[in-house]
Amino acid sequence: MRPARKPIAFSQRLFFASFSNGAPVRWGSTHLLGSSEPLRPSLRTSGTIAAPVKQGGDRGASGFFGGPEGRNRREAPPRVYITGMFIALGAILMFFAALVSAWVVRRGLGNTDWQPIVLPRVVWLNTLILVASSLTIAYSRHCLVVNRDPEHRHWWGVTAILGMLFLTGQLLAWRQLLAAGLFLASSPSSSFFYVLTAAHGLHILGGVAALLLLTLHTPCRVTRDTATRVIALYWHFLGALWVSIFALLWWEGSK
Repeated sequence: MRPARKPIAFSQRLFFASFSNGAPVRWGSTHLLGSSEPLRPSLRTSGTIAAPVKQGGDRGASGFFGGPEGRNRREAPPRVYITGMFIALGAILMFFAALVSAWVVRRGLGNTDWQPIVLPRVVWLNTLILVASSLTIAYSRHCLVVNRDPEHRHWWGVTAILGMLFLTGQLLAWRQLLAAGLFLASSPSSSFFYVLTAAHGLHILGGVAALLLLTLHTPCRVTRDTATRVIALYWHFLGALWVSIFALLWWEGSK
């Protein structure tokens, strides 16, 4: 009595079908029925074979502004970046609040070494430039919203130029004070002036870098609308911060 033949699993049927193009195959044989030719692999199969998958996928250089990986990833909601910017602005505000608090306490000690500083006239011009830059970046955002891309890019670049002019003007103000004999260690008031303006200038420098980076590169992990919104929020904050510092320094020098 012949033993019962074991059933052929589906994977085994698919294997033999890939070799025989659907022709009958004797179980355990390497030849087709009625043929002396050995089995050869065939490109056509009776089933559907999945294409090989690359290990690791289509990956490339990742980053906020470029790379295939950034295009393949699902974009985070805009509120994530806006919330992160608000947290950063809160930290910056606390830093400058600590500096101003130290300025108020030191000034209130009543020592004779505190000498009010009369602001150079170029500082007034710098303030107007920074206020104007807030207007240009707001208009640039408006042009982006209404799909006027050339105007958006133009005024975005104008904002970066105004930021660089502001930094140049601050250096000129320092030069005038140094020429007048007011150095960092000349008095407590001059020390606070240099520290406040230098700290604010460094943040402006970071904002100018972000403006130029968005001008030269297209963001991939976020939309351009989100990127410009976050940078504009940062820039408006620095403008309002400088107006507050300027008002404090002008009030001190006018007394």
